[in-house]
Amino acid sequence: MRSTALRSPARSESPNFPTRRRRTGAARPESVRGPDRRSLVHPREDLTGSVKEEMKRGELMKTNRLQRSMVDVTELGLGGGPLGGLFQPVEDDAAAATLAAAWDSGIRYFDTAPHYGIGLSERLFGEFLRQQPRDAFTLSTKVGRLLVEQDPAGRTDEAFQVPATHRRVWDFSRDGVRRSLEESLLRMGLERVDVLYLHDAGEHFEAALNDGYPALAELRVEGVVRAIGAGMENADLLTTLVREADVDVLMLPGRYTLLDQSALDQLLPACEERGVSIIAAAVFHSGVLAQLRPVEGAMFGYQTAPAAVLERANRIADICAAHGVTLPQAAMAFPLTHPSVAGVVVGMRSAEEVRQNVESFATAVPAQLWSDLCAEGLLDERVPVPT
Repeated sequence: MRSTALRSPARSESPNFPTRRRRTGAARPESVRGPDRRSLVHPREDLTGSVKEEMKRGELMKTNRLQRSMVDVTELGLGGGPLGGLFQPVEDDAAAATLAAAWDSGIRYFDTAPHYGIGLSERLFGEFLRQQPRDAFTLSTKVGRLLVEQDPAGRTDEAFQVPATHRRVWDFSRDGVRRSLEESLLRMGLERVDVLYLHDAGEHFEAALNDGYPALAELRVEGVVRAIGAGMENADLLTTLVREADVDVLMLPGRYTLLDQSALDQLLPACEERGVSIIAAAVFHSGVLAQLRPVEGAMFGYQTAPAAVLERANRIADICAAHGVTLPQAAMAFPLTHPSVAGVVVGMRSAEEVRQNVESFATAVPAQLWSDLCAEGLLDERVPVPT
């Protein structure tokens, strides 16, 4: 049985990553109860038509603080998977237009990873973000997979529509974590990231907890990064991480959405107790909730949605329509009803997709919608319904 005591990272006498600046201020708390969000602009519920227009011009976007850090994220962030060639190739010009549209729309949280397009997403993000004031945005990337160069021999990567110029090697060791971050910074042409996540550690969790987490904590102490955490679908393993480590934030794909609230079992209560923030990802479940009316052939978790999922999604869409809300609008708004959720990250591959999603995100969603969905058994009765 694991001990529930917090793990303290062992410090090396010869770190292989340059120290930039040390964190200052009060010691990190052992437990922080309740949200510590800082809203920098108007809540979305109060947005008028003119404010929506201002948001779309990049003048306004609500920002929340990751509770145990000094890092702010816009409630809507841009996920880097599609710009790495997920499902289909992306041209550099289209990627640049997507990033520019996100910036012009007020998005200031950008998330990427070496895994996305075996470095392509990071390169494209870096090319755009290097042109922006560094303190004007929050950037996260991930560790756990090192990219090793290889001869593509005409092959396409197994996960993304890019030439197979590199292969991935799992490595959550201290040296692997530090090397991964350094290589990410070189690909992006930036001198720092704000948030660093352990990525997809489900099958390598012991290594991620015993080696990867202390390496992240060391980087945080050194001031190289400002917040640390992990991103994976397994809510039980994330709960273990929250209870045994000192993390700031988790990226949670698909476990607190309109179709799946399983994070309410253990993870979200643990996050509330420990003051750990959540960034909700995969809120559309690969596409089924991105449609006004999901139809046969819609994607759910990277596979074709089964009939039961389609039927449930359309029942949710019926109740949304009764409140003047679309299914995608509700899908993006729902996770933020929980006090531990600081933001939602959505992967987008075109400027038009960005503009559509930002407009949907800016739409007020009445609290009564969540109550009605709970009453119909379409949301878990434990969902904290705002009043």
